[in-house]
Amino acid sequence: MPAPRQLPPPWTVERTTGGYRVKDATGTLLAYVYARDDEWSAHVARVLTFDEARELATRIANLGTD
Repeated sequence: MPAPRQLPPPWTVERTTGGYRVKDATGTLLAYVYARDDEWSAHVARVLTFDEARELATRIANLGTD
């Protein structure tokens, strides 16, 4: 049985034009959280606002510290 895949810390959050990316220490993309600038645009696109997306991406990144 193969060994479980390792995702080395620290996991980092970086803002992009469409949301946030969460990457591990090697640069492997772990998550992409889509966002829009205002609540209406986010609602129409069915995504988060940038504030909400940053919070979620940060929580995901903190999982790498466990």
